[in-house]
Amino acid sequence: MDEKNNTITKSEIKSEGIALKKNVKIMEQSSIDALSSRGYGAKEKNSLFLAFYEALYLLNKKILKVSSKKNNDLNFQDLLRCYEKINDNAWVNYLVYRDLRSRGYVVRGGFGAGIDFRIYERGSYRKNVASTLILSTQEGRPLDIEYLTSVMKQCQSQKKELVLAVMNRRGEIVYYSVSQLTFTKQGNRNA
Repeated sequence: MDEKNNTITKSEIKSEGIALKKNVKIMEQSSIDALSSRGYGAKEKNSLFLAFYEALYLLNKKILKVSSKKNNDLNFQDLLRCYEKINDNAWVNYLVYRDLRSRGYVVRGGFGAGIDFRIYERGSYRKNVASTLILSTQEGRPLDIEYLTSVMKQCQSQKKELVLAVMNRRGEIVYYSVSQLTFTKQGNRNA
């Protein structure tokens, strides 16, 4: 991987994984080390578990080969269908993840309150905590204001910036910084 622009080079070792119900499991130690050092997956015992959006990204880059438990090779569409079984927003999340990675960010899964991703500035992964949290949605899909307020409050309590990633109708990702809006009661206007 070229550290300056966070792109994966053609000389990368191809990794192999097995699709499970909620993620993709990598068992080869050299692949575990190479991928985890670049901010992919979660280590557990002697395995690395990739979220489906990570596996889709690596599969698309031809870094990862994914098989089913029955040892059948899975293509991009097959893996995307697995992801869609557990996440209605799978395509949007993948596109946001891909866009953020292409911009050079290390992108990790979100936590609680519907946060989809945490992003780390270039060079800060494993050195600093994520300063920005990403909430993904699709243009035209209603977003409940109480839900957005709840997410915003959680971000503020953690001193993190909330960014709304919206996939527009052309499949492009547009980012909006979200901040608190406060209404104050004005005096009687008829007086």
